[in-house]
Amino acid sequence: MPATTDARRAELAGFLRTRRERITPEDVGLPLGSRRRTPGLRREEVAQLAGVGVTWYTWLEQGRRINASTQVLHAIANTLRMDTQERAHLLRLAGATATPGSRPAPLPDGIEAILDRLDPYPAFVLSERFDILAHNRAYGLVFGDIDTLDPEDRNHLWLFFTHPSWRGNCMNRGPASRHLVNNLRAAMSTHLDDPIWTSLIGRLRRASPEFDGLWKHYDVTSPALPAKGFHSPYGDVRVHGTRLTVGLDGLNHLIVYTPSDAESRSRLERLCAEG
Repeated sequence: MPATTDARRAELAGFLRTRRERITPEDVGLPLGSRRRTPGLRREEVAQLAGVGVTWYTWLEQGRRINASTQVLHAIANTLRMDTQERAHLLRLAGATATPGSRPAPLPDGIEAILDRLDPYPAFVLSERFDILAHNRAYGLVFGDIDTLDPEDRNHLWLFFTHPSWRGNCMNRGPASRHLVNNLRAAMSTHLDDPIWTSLIGRLRRASPEFDGLWKHYDVTSPALPAKGFHSPYGDVRVHGTRLTVGLDGLNHLIVYTPSDAESRSRLERLCAEG
């Protein structure tokens, strides 16, 4: 199995530590005991429950240059009660899965025509890094003229966390913020040495205390979002998001917001007719 990079080992260390700290001794049938100075399980308890050596597990959580078999990683995931997404994240960080390329694949011919046909429903294409690769007129009317922005700023998370109009546009901002950050961290697990990705994270952490606080949690899962909603000049619009894979590598996605009620549909139609 290939050795992990320094950046990935550091991310793995932080991820394991935060997963360990959320599990209590009672959760795994251990006595609470006394004189616990840190939350959650001790490293030696995780090692015992997973059937690995204490020193080996300590080195793994410290980001040392060691490798782990898939079987051992699954044992650790079981001990720390990781869900499916967290388990996959652990395997990627430990180098147990293949690493895709960092650049988005070219969009298929005809995607612009498809987007245009979806008006008055806002529709856009996102890369794995949440870059906005294409969008239709309805999306621009709802969220602003993306084409006037610097190319570096045409990123869904950058706009969501730093752009004034985007910050006030979302009706369920708290859950949406956590959902976006957790998905970004999961996607980044195979790009931790990629300056295209690390520069985005650095910019976001410097520009947005909200993003920085959520990033420090190391979470990669969150409850599915209920129907999304945003504000428009004609009143609030509630929508459902549909995500479709676009391109040969399966990493770009076409996202379409369809109205969840007749009133929202009418407001979108009016926005596109008068915008």
